Amino acid sequence: MKAVFLLFDSLCRDALGCYGGRIPTPNFDRLAAKGVTFDSHYVGSLPCMPARRDLQTGRLGFMHRSWGPLEPFDDSFPELLTKGGVYSHLSTDHYHYFEDGGSTYHNRYTTYDFIRGQEGDAWVPKVAPPIAEYRNNYHALQFEETRKGHRLQGLINRERIVKEEDFPCVRTFDAGLNFLRGNGAEKNWLLQLETFDPHEPFLAPARHRSKFPTSYQGPILDWPRYKAADTTPEETDEIRANYAALILLCDEQLGRLLDEFDVNDRWDDTAIVMTTDHGFMLGEHGWWGKNQMPFFNDIANIPLIIYHPDAAHRAGTRITALTQTIDIMPTLLEIFDQPIPTDVTGRSILPLMRGETDNIRDVAIFGIYGGAVNATDGQHTYFRYPDHMETTGMYEYTLMPVHNYNMFEPRELEAAELHPGFRFTKNVPVLKIPAVPDAKRSPRQGGFYDTETRLFDLATDREQSAPFRDVGTEERFCQLIAREMDLHDAPPELYARWKVTSSRQQTKPSGTLVEPDQDNRRNA
Repeated sequence: MKAVFLLFDSLCRDALGCYGGRIPTPNFDRLAAKGVTFDSHYVGSLPCMPARRDLQTGRLGFMHRSWGPLEPFDDSFPELLTKGGVYSHLSTDHYHYFEDGGSTYHNRYTTYDFIRGQEGDAWVPKVAPPIAEYRNNYHALQFEETRKGHRLQGLINRERIVKEEDFPCVRTFDAGLNFLRGNGAEKNWLLQLETFDPHEPFLAPARHRSKFPTSYQGPILDWPRYKAADTTPEETDEIRANYAALILLCDEQLGRLLDEFDVNDRWDDTAIVMTTDHGFMLGEHGWWGKNQMPFFNDIANIPLIIYHPDAAHRAGTRITALTQTIDIMPTLLEIFDQPIPTDVTGRSILPLMRGETDNIRDVAIFGIYGGAVNATDGQHTYFRYPDHMETTGMYEYTLMPVHNYNMFEPRELEAAELHPGFRFTKNVPVLKIPAVPDAKRSPRQGGFYDTETRLFDLATDREQSAPFRDVGTEERFCQLIAREMDLHDAPPELYARWKVTSSRQQTKPSGTLVEPDQDNRRNA
């Protein structure tokens, strides 16, 4: 068997034509016409590297750990494939794999390509960047004159991105296509073709950008900050237009891959799994970005399209059954007839495609370390926040004490103690490190905001504009959340934090709810 795992970053479901989106995406639509499209696919752990830990291990990580490397006890699908005789190759420009907090992921593949230049990748050296020039050329939202963040390096990098062939996304697909052309005739391989786009900054070739004119007059504005949306209507239109242009670039690159499949008849023996890590707020609900705000469907309900030669007769069909990020890993293992480790909590999606079952899960829970616990059953979404958002009383459980861009500071480690471990750590003890509130972890661009528990009815309120509270529905969700926490061997402090009771300890209804109004509903 052969497979291409196609992974984009920050690919909004509602941007794609096959999901009723507003941007013309003929090649995403072309893939959807060939494969099976999933309408209720949800995230797991956020943001980027926590999502990739879920993808590689098939289990949720946000309850034990913030952004960090794979751990020594983690079951990684490319490593498992290698042990099973399957060659794995990673072609990517996602530079977070090559920082402190992602340093163990790419080495799990047999071989890999790293394409330089995205966002704040420490790529182009410039001791004295032209700060005054940057200040004039870029909007204040994205200008940065120090190296404390990653925006200044991003402005430096883009000086090398001039022609279309310079764009990292284009070069990443070049690398992936080179792998296919050199190895496509061989057996038993997986290619993970992964681009950082359409992640911000939303830099796209001029011919794509020209298709979305705006009335904005001002310096370059294609890199929003994660914050409440206080931009003018013209600024909002400009940022959205730049995102749309970058979607066109991604769609065009996908078309190159599909052309390769057509020309070389790869559809007969090669599967494609296409998805993303999370969506992105483009002013919806009054927010830009991700991480800080409630995880509305703009972030949490993500695209998934799967083509499998054995399910070619299901071309163009859709599945409404609930799936989520952790289900990708066991799906990839099953594609290659490899056993699924007992620590995996995800479920293979292939039985849904074969028509052997109508569902593989009745709930998906998702979140970010230190934030709310969020849940959906496909009919409702539920955001359950703790009474106090500060991370006091929480711990990081790890043998790899590294944040996004740097190691844990000594002040974080001085109170660390050895914890006996969890079921999934394979009897290996781990460090239990107090989670200091000002640690250099996500959400990084600020704290959490709009932190009120709420419920949405997706059948009548797909846009999630009418939050309410309902005791019976919330009690049911609390029980489902507790069950999933038990399944993942969640640390005890999280049960207290989210006010749910372990289903292993109690049979009485879980959860302590805010008293609702007389009609059991109120605005949140």
